[in-house]
Amino acid sequence: MSEQTLSEWTPPKIWKNKESGGKFANINRPTAGSTHEKELPVGQHDLQLYSLGTPNGVKVTVMLEELLELGVTEAEYDAWLINIGDGDQFGSGFVDVNPNSKIPALMDHSGGGTQRVFESGAILMYLAEKFGHFLPESGAARAECLSWLFWQVGSAPYLGGGFGHFYAYAPMKIEYCIDRFSMETKRQLDVLDQRLAISEFIAGEDLTVADFAIYPWYGAMARGLLYEGGEFLQVESYKHLQRWTQQLAARPAFQRGQLVNRYWGDKGLKERHAASDFDGLI
Repeated sequence: MSEQTLSEWTPPKIWKNKESGGKFANINRPTAGSTHEKELPVGQHDLQLYSLGTPNGVKVTVMLEELLELGVTEAEYDAWLINIGDGDQFGSGFVDVNPNSKIPALMDHSGGGTQRVFESGAILMYLAEKFGHFLPESGAARAECLSWLFWQVGSAPYLGGGFGHFYAYAPMKIEYCIDRFSMETKRQLDVLDQRLAISEFIAGEDLTVADFAIYPWYGAMARGLLYEGGEFLQVESYKHLQRWTQQLAARPAFQRGQLVNRYWGDKGLKERHAASDFDGLI
C-alpha cells in the first residue's frame, strides 16, 4: 500500500445510521418494509416481472427471452419497471412480492393461483423447473450447473457491492478497499477464464441457468461496460471469458433481454409486454 493517509476511526459500541454520501446512498437504509402505499400493475400474461435492467434483472429477462426463442409460449411475460432511484422498491405492493426490497421479483398467476418468487437465482431455478429447460434434471450435470449458479450468487457481492462500490460509487477513493476488491474480482475472472478454457458454456456443453446468471455481471465486465473498469482490470487478457461473452452477446434472446426495463442510454424498453415491443430496437 502507498503512503495514502487514512484517518484513524474507532467503531463506537453501538452503530448508528448516518448519511454516507455516494451514488445510490438514498436507496439504502437499515430497516425493512414499505415506506408508502403503491399497488403493482398486472398485465395480461401469467408471468409478471417487476424489475430493472441492471445485471440481476437481466438474468431473468434473458432467460425468459431464451424460453420464448425455444417456442415456450407459456413463458410470455409482462415486465414492469421498478425504478430504485425513485424508491419504487419500497412500495407496499413490491414489498409484498419481495420483503427484501430488491429487484427482480416475479409473480406467477398460472393455474388459477399466485406464486411469488424473489431473488434472481431462485427465479432462474423456478422458471427452469416450471418449463423444463436450461437446468439438467439430475446427476452430475445438475450438480455442476447448480454449483456455478450458486457460485455467482455468492461472488457477485464482491464484484458489485465491493469493487463496483469502492471503484465507481463511493464518495472517496480508498486505495485499500479498491485493491482488496480488485484482487478478488480478478481472481473471479480467472476462475471463469480457466473454466471456459475447457467448456463451451459455464456448466458444460449446453446453455444453462448458470450462463444466464453469470453473463450479466461478468460478461458486462468483460465487455468493459461495468463500472468503466475494463481497462483497470485488464479484462481483455481473459481470452476464454471473452470468447464466451461474445458468443452469448450475439444471441438474439440475450440482445432482447438486455433491453428490458432499461430506461437509460440510447435504447431500451421501460416496460415489455409483447415481442413486438422490440421492433426497431435490434
